[in-house]
Amino acid sequence: MNSNFDVGIIGGGPAGLNAALVLGRARRKVVIIDEGRPRNRVTKESHGFLTRDGIAPNEFRNIARDQLRNYPSIQFVEDIAKEITGRDGEFLISTEEGAVYKTKKILFAVGMKDLPLDIDGLSEAYGRSAFVCPYCDGWELREQSLVLIAKGDRGFHGVKTLLGWTNSLTICTNGPDEWTDEQRGEIELRGIKIYSAPIKKIESKDGFVQQIKLADGTLIPCTGVFFTPKLTIGSKLPQSLGCEMNEAGSIVVDSFGKTNVPGVYSAGDAASEMYQVIAAAASGAITAIRINSELLEETWGNIEKINRI
Repeated sequence: MNSNFDVGIIGGGPAGLNAALVLGRARRKVVIIDEGRPRNRVTKESHGFLTRDGIAPNEFRNIARDQLRNYPSIQFVEDIAKEITGRDGEFLISTEEGAVYKTKKILFAVGMKDLPLDIDGLSEAYGRSAFVCPYCDGWELREQSLVLIAKGDRGFHGVKTLLGWTNSLTICTNGPDEWTDEQRGEIELRGIKIYSAPIKKIESKDGFVQQIKLADGTLIPCTGVFFTPKLTIGSKLPQSLGCEMNEAGSIVVDSFGKTNVPGVYSAGDAASEMYQVIAAAASGAITAIRINSELLEETWGNIEKINRI
C-alpha cells in the first residue's frame, strides 16, 4: 500500500497534468497514473494552445512534468490503473505493476483512443497529412486540395467547417452517405463533388497523401485528408465504478467535472467531444478547483463535528 493521497489522477495528458498543477499548488497530495501512450503521439505538432502553438506532444508533456517537479506533493507513476474499489474518501487504485494507491478522490483524465483505422493507407498518413480536426491542423493544409472522409450529420457539419480552410474540397463517403435529400442538395449546390464508392486505398509518400483510389477505379488527387475517427474511451474503469456515459462514449459530468458517482470526477477528452489540447487543459484546471473545494468543505465539516462531540 502506497501513501494516502488526496487525489488519484488516471491519465497524464493535458487535462490530468493541468489538474495536478492546480492541486499541487493547493498543497494537495496527488498521484498521476499514466501509461505513456497518448492519442496525439501520431502527430508531430499540437496547435491552438497560446504560447505552445506548434509544440510536439512529447515536448509538451516533458515541459509539464518538469514544472510539476516543483511541487513535491505530486507523484508521477508510469503504470496502468486496472481496478478501483472503495467509495468517496476511501478509494483504492490497483495497477498492473501490483501497486495500490489510497486516495480520497478520483479524477479520470483518460482521454479517448482510436479504434483500428479500417481504410488501407490511412494509418500511414495519420498525423502527417491526414487529420481529424481542422481547428488543430487545418491551417497547415489551407487552400490545398482536401478530401473529407465522412458521412451522416457529422459529415455534413464537417463539410461546412472545412470550407473555412479551402475551396477545393471533395467528399468521400466510403459507402452510403446517410444524408437527407436536403443536405445532399446543399452540398451539390456549392459544386462539391461527392463520391460514394468504397475507398480502396489512400496512396501517400512518406506520410504525405497523393491520391485516393476508389473501388470503382476513380482516382482523386489531393494533398490532405480529414476524416471522422472511431473512438473509445481510454479506460473502462469509469463504467466499472458506475459513471454515467453518453451516446458518444464520454463520461457525463456537470460544468465542474463532477460525475454521478460521489468523489469521482472527469476532465479532458474523456468528458467532452471538443478534442483540443487547450480545452482539455482548461477543463483539468476547472475540475481541480472543484475537487479542492470539496476537500476543503469536508475538512471544515469534520472540524465542526469534532467540536460538537
